[in-house]
Amino acid sequence: MFALTYYRPHVSGLTIYVERLAVALAERGHQVTVLTSQYERRLPRLENLSGVQVVRVPVAFRVSKGVVMPTIGFEATRQVLSHDVLSLHLPQLDAAGIALRGRLMGRPVVLTYHCDLQLPKGGINLIANWVVAVSNRLAAGFADQVVAYTEDFATHSPFLSRYLDKLRVIFPPVEVESTAETAVAEFVRQRRKTRGPAIGMAARLATEKGVEYLLGALDIILAEHPQAEVLFAGQYQNVLGEEEYAQRLAPLFERFQNNWTFLDVLEPEQMANFYKACDVTVLPSVNSTESFGLVQIESMICGTPVVASDLPGVRQPVRTTGMGKIVPIGDSPTLAKAILEVIDQPQIFQGDTEAIARRFSPVAAAERYERLFNELLGISNRA
Repeated sequence: MFALTYYRPHVSGLTIYVERLAVALAERGHQVTVLTSQYERRLPRLENLSGVQVVRVPVAFRVSKGVVMPTIGFEATRQVLSHDVLSLHLPQLDAAGIALRGRLMGRPVVLTYHCDLQLPKGGINLIANWVVAVSNRLAAGFADQVVAYTEDFATHSPFLSRYLDKLRVIFPPVEVESTAETAVAEFVRQRRKTRGPAIGMAARLATEKGVEYLLGALDIILAEHPQAEVLFAGQYQNVLGEEEYAQRLAPLFERFQNNWTFLDVLEPEQMANFYKACDVTVLPSVNSTESFGLVQIESMICGTPVVASDLPGVRQPVRTTGMGKIVPIGDSPTLAKAILEVIDQPQIFQGDTEAIARRFSPVAAAERYERLFNELLGISNRA
């Protein structure tokens, strides 16, 4: 049983991670259930998605980006009893209660910690941050093992560094749809405003993504390449809890409207076209709510180098593959310089895309989780 606050059709790095892992395990013959929130009333309470049973619990009300589900305890008890192992994905307000049920009912609990929670400033958010932090710590105490994407992030995380004795590092599952060059060319024809270098960013328009620093780099980039264009793939309107941030950046988007294109959320095949259409992609994240950046690996699999912030975990894809540059956090001039270097000298930043795809495939991640689950269940792993 997987448990997380938001699942499909919500789009985030965390939901994509769990979807890929859950589907891969289902394809390996396991019964997989996702326990999550019915964050929109239009969503069915019970649904089968790609062989994964999705159970959604009604939401009474929201607190910032979190949800309150009065019946989660009843549903969690029922689901824990009918499963052999629990995989909880944090941050999650309800994780402690589910983990406690696992402990009391003799079900191994594996906790995967995706990122730190840092809500915007404000009284309610301050309380929400504290409540979630307490829940996370209780859940980790009840858990048998704690999974992190990288040791780099784990050792620098105030939360994960407390549980290094339980730590298991498992690379996140990443996959990219195959696409033809003709499809990429058609994507460029339909989506591009200019024919200069394409700078890609795949993200939600959210505070932690550091979009303002890419905007701040554009004057320097455009001085060298006046026809350069940013392609922004991801939700940019009505992002939950980010309305004020969007309003603050609106004048800059207006200023660079001829060199900035919003693509909205793209289907998987279109994402492959997006990455291949770009000369470089950028991840200028600003804090530890970003612990890795799956989009970096997606970009690299498509052969496109990355410029990423020097954050624990986030810097690891570039460090391990050599496909890009790492820049200081919140430094627009240095970000611009790194982007220009990749654009002007692409041959320096190429890597073994097939090896990267194998290393980070959902199958590889599923095998590692399966091995961990078997260990906790006392089942011998096959060689």
